Order: sequence, then C-alpha cells, then structure tokens
Amino acid sequence: MNDTAYVVGVILAMGAVTFALRALPFVAARWLQRHAVVGRLGRFLPMAIMVLLLVHASVSMAQSHARGFWAEAVAVLLALGLQWWGRNALVSMAVATVVYVLLRM
Repeated sequence: MNDTAYVVGVILAMGAVTFALRALPFVAARWLQRHAVVGRLGRFLPMAIMVLLLVHASVSMAQSHARGFWAEAVAVLLALGLQWWGRNALVSMAVATVVYVLLRM
C-alpha cells in the first residue's frame, strides 16, 4: 500500500469513527431517556464537571500569581452568590469573569 492510499484510508476511518460517535446519542436517545442511571447522571454530572473545572482553574491560576488566591476566591464567591440569587449561569459567569480580570490587573 502506498503512502497516499494509507493516508486516505486513515482519514476515512477517522471520519467514520467520528461520525459514529456523534450519531450514537441520537440513535440511542429513546433508550437513554428511559434509563434511570442516565437520568441521575444528567442531573448531577454537569455540575460536578463545572466544579472540577473551576477548582482546577482556580488552583492553577492562584499558583501562578505571587499575590495569592484572593482574586480567585472573590470571583468564585461572587459567581456562587449571583447564581444562588439570580439562577442565571450566564450572568453569574460573565460578572465573575469581569471582576476577576479587573482584580488581576
């Protein structure tokens, strides 16, 4: 097999796998909607992932600044407070991000 055929074959195989992975949730939608474990994961997993990403980003940024973690703590507490008060994730993230950037200037 020459190099061109090999490269084309690999690209086609990657495209097929990518398409199958993207199409699988749509094909299995009925089964996924009825499954209890999937419903439970749908309620708790997005928040858990957001918390893990937030902790990782906050710790990483706090370690990279000599002034400590106070700006991260203020931004996280502000986001939590706004989310608790207003229940609007977009506003909470946007305001906390702006405040964080202003505190790090």
